[in-house]
Amino acid sequence: MFIVALTGGIGSGKSTAAHIFAELGVPITDVDVISHQLTAANQPLVKEIEKIFGNQYITPEGALNRDAMRKLVFNDDAARAKLNAILHPAIYDEAVKALTFTKNAPYQILVIPLLFESPHYKKLINRILLINCDEKIQIERVKTRSQLSESEIIKIIRTQTPQNERLTLADDVIQNDGNVKELRKKILEIHQKYINTCILS
Repeated sequence: MFIVALTGGIGSGKSTAAHIFAELGVPITDVDVISHQLTAANQPLVKEIEKIFGNQYITPEGALNRDAMRKLVFNDDAARAKLNAILHPAIYDEAVKALTFTKNAPYQILVIPLLFESPHYKKLINRILLINCDEKIQIERVKTRSQLSESEIIKIIRTQTPQNERLTLADDVIQNDGNVKELRKKILEIHQKYINTCILS
């Protein structure tokens, strides 16, 4: 089972890249999707989060209030550590299940935005693919898709592994400063590389 970890900073284009890989028939496991599933209405983890943080971080429907929690954890390192201690082990277990279930493909993609902050995933993966882009482009992309202010976006970027360190740690890098057509062309090239790697390995 050959697993490529797809990662990158906020606004780098990870989701678009994952979508293109999926169109090519590559199985995708996305820890953000798993996180949303585990914090949906009336899920057991939501009860645990409510017990520790209070009901102001839970929506009337019984799901995690992601906006309220985001504001808290990006201004409070201790709160972020508490939340991660609840979420990360459960997300990891579900990711392992999903990867194990999918076997009939040359390789799989595991989308992990905070890969370099989550070393326990290292034993699962064969290669790291970094989707990278200029920080100004990151900020503009996040602005257009969310209600976050520039200062909030920069605060999130600063909590993530610095770009120069990500570039050093990655096995493969796609620079995504252009449009989707350009990104697709680069992904087609690396997709062929991964298939060849799997055939030869």
